[in-house]
Amino acid sequence: MKKSLLLATLVAAVALAACQKKEEAATTPAADATASAAAAVSTAASAVDTAASATMGAASAAADAASSAATGAMNAAAAAVAGASAASK
Repeated sequence: MKKSLLLATLVAAVALAACQKKEEAATTPAADATASAAAAVSTAASAVDTAASATMGAASAAADAASSAATGAMNAAAAAVAGASAASK
């Protein structure tokens, strides 16, 4: 009788332990999915930041080129006016 009671208790303990492990395993994929989603958001944010930096660099280069062209045109116009003024004297 004691052996039967001990065996039944042992079987019940093993069954409960097996059920508990399945619950822990079920919560782990959710945590992994959350971590994966956070990593994906971080990567996307980094890509957006990199693209914005590249766009700002291109816009700055275009503005510098336009400024240089305008300065060159102004210098050429000033030289033409100075040449015309010197020729009329």
